[in-house]
Amino acid sequence: MEFVIMPPLNVAKGARTISVVVRTLPARALVPRHAHDHARLIYAVQGVMSVSTAQGSWVVPPERAIWVPPHTDHEIRSYGAEVMMRSLDLAPRGFPRLQKSSCCVVGVSRLMRELVLRHAELAGQPPSLALRLIRELMALELRQLPVSALHLPMPRDARLREVCERIVRNPGDRLTLDDWGRRVGASSRTLARHFVAETGMNFQRWRQQARLMEALTRLASGQSVTAVAMDLGYDSPSAFTAMFRRTLGCPPRSYFVN
Repeated sequence: MEFVIMPPLNVAKGARTISVVVRTLPARALVPRHAHDHARLIYAVQGVMSVSTAQGSWVVPPERAIWVPPHTDHEIRSYGAEVMMRSLDLAPRGFPRLQKSSCCVVGVSRLMRELVLRHAELAGQPPSLALRLIRELMALELRQLPVSALHLPMPRDARLREVCERIVRNPGDRLTLDDWGRRVGASSRTLARHFVAETGMNFQRWRQQARLMEALTRLASGQSVTAVAMDLGYDSPSAFTAMFRRTLGCPPRSYFVN
């Protein structure tokens, strides 16, 4: 899949605690690896994107956003329809605890969504009571956004990383851990130990997460549930749907319905 290269976008530096970054990415766009001085909550009111760092990757579907700490190298890819981004840059003095946290996908409440949209509409206008109150409400919401399990951690061990990178390229592969061990020159027991130590997941759970991440980008691009299930190694669409519902709380057909 080819991606259109788009340059990074930084918000103008200023004294504001919260600033909104408005941007639209076309489908299949790539914003190359870059970093920001401020923490950034990368949010799209429409479309699906993924964000990758050296530590792993995160898929950001509708009603989700990703928290990226300052000075964290990351790249962004968009999928399906164009991605309408309304991201937030957060000054360190206003959110000292969040500045030190790790990347994570968080849920965006309906209130937070409307606050972000209204803030974007008022951006560039003279300071007002409405804008100040919006920022105060946003600051309260930011401190209690729920974390979502949409992270695919990448290990440091060279042999294990090779296994993981191959699975990411072909998540429907059904090779066992014994098969992978023979390919990379390590016992399945060694690989299993490293999986848990370096990713916090066992092999089966990590591969399921890789398949889920791929499924989200494919579904966002308009592929059918049946096609996605078969391509990703599931025995049937119902087996895939059961995994999807168990992990994300709803079936894939309704996940992208606003």
